[in-house]
Amino acid sequence: MGVELEKGTGLEPENPYRSGFVGIVGRPNVGKSTLLNNLMHRKLAIISEKPQTTRNKIRCILTRDDAQFIFVDTPGFHKPRNALGERLNKAVRETFCEVDTIVFILDGTKTIGRGDLFIAGELAELETPLIAVLNKIDRITADQVEAQKAVAEKLGEFEDIIPLSAKTGENVHALIECIVGLLPEGPKYYPEEVFTDQPASFIVAELIREKVLQLTREEIPHSVAVVVKEMEKREDRDLVDIEATIYVERESQKGIIIGKGARMLKEIGTRARVEIEPLLGEKVFLKLQVAVEKDWAKRPQMVKRLGY
Repeated sequence: MGVELEKGTGLEPENPYRSGFVGIVGRPNVGKSTLLNNLMHRKLAIISEKPQTTRNKIRCILTRDDAQFIFVDTPGFHKPRNALGERLNKAVRETFCEVDTIVFILDGTKTIGRGDLFIAGELAELETPLIAVLNKIDRITADQVEAQKAVAEKLGEFEDIIPLSAKTGENVHALIECIVGLLPEGPKYYPEEVFTDQPASFIVAELIREKVLQLTREEIPHSVAVVVKEMEKREDRDLVDIEATIYVERESQKGIIIGKGARMLKEIGTRARVEIEPLLGEKVFLKLQVAVEKDWAKRPQMVKRLGY
């Protein structure tokens, strides 16, 4: 027969450890990756103003004394135009079935539109607890925040609607505490020192792709993929040799990325190396090349081969 403990005796059971998976979803360019990097206090997801920047489900692990969060950053949910778009949407839908809580991010600076309504409709079919986030409040007034919250309330049944700024970190702590309350009791899935389940080569490839997105014009972003072919530390010195290939769909795009006198390619490499070296904790020799895979984003086999 069990014994019920009275409060105040000092014999109450300790608060249980909580752990679980948290999906981060939203239409393209609402700040999902910026929020993830803020939550993790480090850069693990690449950022660009151009749509479809995130293409993979990226798991990032935040461990506290009382809980472990496994955040799953997803590609922006959108109307697909090719095989790559279909694969990205499939990744998002798979996430819906794998997580304990979903954070639905809305851009507070823009009118809630068809893309948001489409995602809200998908989420309405789930039993998973939902949190709505109104992002970019650093760019709007308090009255605008309240007006946007009132609109967001009509999108679905949310545990809470949290205004925050992923860029400045304002009110991000409120999101964390809300998530903790929704996570189930569970173990530490990952050791404390692990902060992502992605190999270093994946993050390196993503950082290179980010620099391509930031430095090239509109016709390039949807046509670029990056694959790290080799990453090896030299035995005789503290230096990591990295060889990576930037894939594009047309010869004209190859010319843009290489640039006159290879200046663009050198600039991509220089900027990427600045962020890769702190990630690896060592100096890097980065060798980049550009290859053409005609219309790869429309070819399911190539989409898969390039890691999506």
